[in-house]
Amino acid sequence: MSVEAWTTILVILSFIMYTYIGWRSRVRDSKGFFVAGQGIPAIANGAATAADWMSAASFISMAGLISVLGYDGSIYLMGWTGGYVLLALLLAPYLRKFGKYTVPDFVGDRYYSTTARLVAVVAAIFISLTYVAGQMRGVGIVFSRFLQVDINQGVIIGMIIVGFFAVLGGMKGITWTQVAQYSVLIVAYLIPAVALSFQLTGNPFPQLAFTFSDIVPQLNQIQLDLGFAEYTQPFTEKSMLDVLFITIALMVGTAGLPHVIVRFYTVTNIRAARYSAGWALLFIAILYTTAPALSTFARYNLINNLNGQTIEQVSQLDWATKWEQTGLLTFEDKNTDGVLELTPDPDTNEIDIDRDIIVLSTPEVANLAPWVVALVAAGGLAAALSTASGLLLVISSSVAHDIYYRLINPRASETKRVMVGRIMVGFAIAIAGYFGINPPGFVAQVVAFAFGLAAASFFPVIILGIFDGRTNREGAIAGMVAGLAFTAYYIIAVNFYGMEPWLFGISAEGIGTIGMMINFAVTLIVSRLTPPPPLEIQTMLENLRSPGNEPLALEEMDEEHLD
Repeated sequence: MSVEAWTTILVILSFIMYTYIGWRSRVRDSKGFFVAGQGIPAIANGAATAADWMSAASFISMAGLISVLGYDGSIYLMGWTGGYVLLALLLAPYLRKFGKYTVPDFVGDRYYSTTARLVAVVAAIFISLTYVAGQMRGVGIVFSRFLQVDINQGVIIGMIIVGFFAVLGGMKGITWTQVAQYSVLIVAYLIPAVALSFQLTGNPFPQLAFTFSDIVPQLNQIQLDLGFAEYTQPFTEKSMLDVLFITIALMVGTAGLPHVIVRFYTVTNIRAARYSAGWALLFIAILYTTAPALSTFARYNLINNLNGQTIEQVSQLDWATKWEQTGLLTFEDKNTDGVLELTPDPDTNEIDIDRDIIVLSTPEVANLAPWVVALVAAGGLAAALSTASGLLLVISSSVAHDIYYRLINPRASETKRVMVGRIMVGFAIAIAGYFGINPPGFVAQVVAFAFGLAAASFFPVIILGIFDGRTNREGAIAGMVAGLAFTAYYIIAVNFYGMEPWLFGISAEGIGTIGMMINFAVTLIVSRLTPPPPLEIQTMLENLRSPGNEPLALEEMDEEHLD
């Protein structure tokens, strides 16, 4: 059978499985819709967290970035992995013990302020929409190649599918669907990596082949012969300062991502939250230790298959022809000699490869079996759909729970709260779909913007909210507004209005680190210049940091303490 036939079969089968799981797990009450009834086992929640966290950026784009950028592409590997460790060890147990549904819930209650809650809601929606736009783009890329449709049509198909899963089962349905999606994506990632490793080095273990074979020295030499820097040479694409700041932004941004944090509310108790964090780290490590090897194998294969080939030879490559139809792979014989050349100079380079197609195209380039190619497509869809569903629930809960229920209609019934949540999923999908069709960058870059926004808004107020009893509502509000406003301004100005990165050359992906510093500074200064938090808040924080696995029994704040 053809690649397209295999893809259709595997994608349909996987979607049937996801739909069945979502239907069996459907919910009618708000606790089930927003936090899965807080009854998910630790190992299942670990797999769901891994699937939620390893988005299209991890599956589709990260290895492509490393493949194109070489050493400098490892910023995504280091930042995202380090950030998850930071979240799991430093924040997750305390947030679970606090016992609330969402990050805005934590901010609103910890800082005894409806204004702080509203600012946190705006930040959560802003971050999640930016992040989910990257997932929609990833879905569009997969569908455009394997359904032979335009990318925009692929995004629209993805919008319909993601919306169906998110609306049907809420967080409970999404969680169990994500367990299945993790199984699909990790198998889809490992099989071609193992096959390529054995094909190129004779060693079936990608991590060992990457470390101990001569594949990396060979690639370094090929790069030099073509006029590129060595694959492993650092700081060729980005400055050392920018690499540092992007890594920090990705790391602390991970620790502030609302759709990952909410996963620790879906387990039964604090002990289970700790165990699920450990399971998730193991599940994540399987993919993240494989990515550098896969990116190296992919780069080596692509150069050997395309560079120096004639236009006629390339036109006979079925995979190249089909990717060329998507517009994500282009060939142009600029010197009219009939031979295609890959060079670092855009004026002479005749092969343009979108970094987001490298993982998806690798099995075809390596001439692996059609079912392997199809499996990778199904894995890419699983990665994008799992994260997109989680993000849509964050947007839904931010509006339905944190605004509608907590601020507008506290007497709203369970049915009405869930209905509002489902309506908000529809609005969020429409907005995300627009940015998936009109993306501000490639998949991982768009996702990096979301991490920067999370670093600049949530990370400081969560850290200080747990560990600094003197931080008050005035400081938290001022810090979130300052950090988010500066970071959003810089990202938008650089990417949409052509502004040069004027702050020490730091890119839009790394500016979240500066936003985080601004947030910390403003929060601490304003908190010290204004009255301390009420005594009951300080007592609550002491209980939060004390040993114990029981959630806090939080009482409503006196009216005099609320803004």
